[in-house]
Amino acid sequence: MAKRENFTADRIAAFKCAPDKQQCIFWDGKAPGLGLRVTAAGAKSYVFETRLNGRSLRITIGSPRTWQLSKAQAEATRLKALTDQGIDPRLQKADQLAENERRHKEAIRKDLTFAKAWRAYIEARRHRWSARHLADHENISRAGSNEKVSGALSGLMPCKLAEVDASKVKAWLRNEAANRPTQAALAFRLLRAFLNWCADMPEYCGIAAADACQTRTAKDTLPKRNSKTDCLQKEQLSAWFAAVRAINNPIISAYLQTLMIIGSRREELAGLKWEDVDFRWQSITIRDKVDGMRTIPLTPYVSSLLSGLPRRNEWVFSSVTAKTGRLQEPSIQHRKVCAIAGIDGLTLHGLRRSFSTLTEWVECPSGVVAQIMGHKPSATAEKHYKVRPLDLLRMWHTKIEAWILEQAGVEFVPAQPGLKIVSSA
Repeated sequence: MAKRENFTADRIAAFKCAPDKQQCIFWDGKAPGLGLRVTAAGAKSYVFETRLNGRSLRITIGSPRTWQLSKAQAEATRLKALTDQGIDPRLQKADQLAENERRHKEAIRKDLTFAKAWRAYIEARRHRWSARHLADHENISRAGSNEKVSGALSGLMPCKLAEVDASKVKAWLRNEAANRPTQAALAFRLLRAFLNWCADMPEYCGIAAADACQTRTAKDTLPKRNSKTDCLQKEQLSAWFAAVRAINNPIISAYLQTLMIIGSRREELAGLKWEDVDFRWQSITIRDKVDGMRTIPLTPYVSSLLSGLPRRNEWVFSSVTAKTGRLQEPSIQHRKVCAIAGIDGLTLHGLRRSFSTLTEWVECPSGVVAQIMGHKPSATAEKHYKVRPLDLLRMWHTKIEAWILEQAGVEFVPAQPGLKIVSSA
C-alpha cells in the first residue's frame, strides 16, 4: 500500500488522481484498510481493502458525498473485524439482502387478499373446467348488486388469505348454511379445492390454511345430503316421451330425448359439436370429466334426431339467443315437460340415472352401461381385462334404445343398411 495519512475533510477534498493514471487510492492512517479511490474524471469513493484467506479483498463503501468520514472509518473498522474472523463481508451482505427480500415478500404474502388469490386460481384452472364449473366459481364469489344476490363466498373476498383459517371458515359456513344451505355446500367444496391448490403453489404455500375446510365442520354445519332417487319408471316413459316430442323447439326436444337414451351428463351433451358426430360410422365422441374423451355408439333413433337438426354453427344443440351459441339451460323446459307428463321431481341428472336403471330390463352387462355413461371401471377385471370394441357397445346400446322406444310407444323403424329410397318418377 502507498503512504498512509490521517484523513480529514480538507484532505479528502484535496485528493486528486495523478495525471498519468486512471485512478489513485489514498490510504487512511487511522482506520486500517480504509482508502479513498479517486478516478481521472474526479469521482471519489471510500473503499476497504484487506486480505482474506490469503487473497486480496476490496469492497466499495460509498461516496464521500453520502458517507461522512467518521461513518466510513467506522464501516472500515467493522469490515476489518469481520475479515479478522474469516468472514467474507460480501457473502454476509448477500445473505442480508436475501433475507431482506424474503421478509419483504413474506410481508406481501401475508397482506395478500383472498380475492386476489381466488382470481389467480380461476385464471390458472379455467382451461381445465367446463363452462358450468367455471360459472359456479364466478357466481359464488361475485359481489351483490341491485340485480344479483351476492355469492356465498363474497364475505371472504376482502379478507387476507392468511386470515382464512378453520375458525373463520366455520363461522362463515354457519352463517351461509342458515340462509342458503345448498349454495353453502357448493361453496364449501369449491373453497376446499381452492385452499388445496394454494397449498401446492410456491407463492401461496404457507399462507393459506390447507386444513381450514375440515370435514367435521361440514358434517356439523351443513344439512345431511340425501341420495337422490329421481328416476323415470318404465310405465312413465310413454307420458314423458309424448310431452318431450310435443315441444315446439326441435333443439330442446332432441336434446332431452338424446340425454335420456345415451345417459350422458347434461353438460357433456350440451357441449357436443358436429365434428364429434360421425354419421358414416355411427359414433359420437363425448368430452367427459373422467378420461377426457370417450366414444359411444350413435344409435339409430338418436341418429335420426341429430340429423334433423339445423346446422347454424359448430354446436349440435345450437341456440340463436345464447351468447355462447349453444343450448344453456334446458331445465326450464324440462320442468314444464314433467308437469305436463305428471312426473314430479325429475331432474336432468335424473335422466342419466333413468338410463342406468332401465338398462337392467334388457339385462345389459353393467360394464357396458358404465362404459357408455363414462363411469370409471369399478373392478380389476373391468380396469385391466375388458376392452370392448364399439361394435359390441352398439349391439347392446341399440337393444337398450329399442326397448326404451317400445315402452314409450314411439314408433320408429330404423333404416336398413345398404338400402335406399328410390323415386318412381
